[in-house]
Amino acid sequence: MTTAWASEAIERATTAQNFLAERLAAAAKPCVTSSFQAEDVVVLHMVRALLPRVPVIFLETGYHFPETLAYRDRIAAEWNLNLINVGAEMSVAEQESKFGILNQTAPDRCCGIRKVEPLFKALGGYDTWVTGLRRQQSKSRANLQVDENFTLPGGHALRKLSPLAEWSTREVWHYAGAHNIPLLPLYDKGYTSIGCAPCTSLPFDANDPRSGRWLGQKLECGIHIQAS
Repeated sequence: MTTAWASEAIERATTAQNFLAERLAAAAKPCVTSSFQAEDVVVLHMVRALLPRVPVIFLETGYHFPETLAYRDRIAAEWNLNLINVGAEMSVAEQESKFGILNQTAPDRCCGIRKVEPLFKALGGYDTWVTGLRRQQSKSRANLQVDENFTLPGGHALRKLSPLAEWSTREVWHYAGAHNIPLLPLYDKGYTSIGCAPCTSLPFDANDPRSGRWLGQKLECGIHIQAS
């Protein structure tokens, strides 16, 4: 028997799928960014139903959990993804030799080198960017729009689509279960927001899923912040 809540979750999923169908039909060069967290895999599942070979951009920072990389490879193989691993110009060893352990001393700079700069460079080749962002993830995302313009530092503008903006965590997991989508095993260990291993810990605030990121020193890596 389908509950009222489940019916609403199904309706919300249909709305997101219809939104993507309309926007992607008008896109010349779309892409999806994915950290392979739950919401990213859910939105990727929706996009693939429309564009099976859509470019899927993954930021290979050199600091990921082994579980994240293994899961990425598993989903990429099972779903036959057009996976594009994007990395920094410097290797981790080169960066640490030149600047020390930036994720400990200057996490903003580390994110800038290993995430922001590589992603913005990669996005320059697309006109539409699909994300799995949700407002419930963080107070810094409270005003997230489902459809917005995003301008890169060099001036290139693209559409940024976040069809799960209004979704709850429960709805994300419901969709994954309904579609038999396996999720990143790190969730089973208690993680609620998963990034680079040195900057990710178990959450210390049950009401803030991102409280385990950067030891609470910051909320965003910078890839979702537009150039001013």
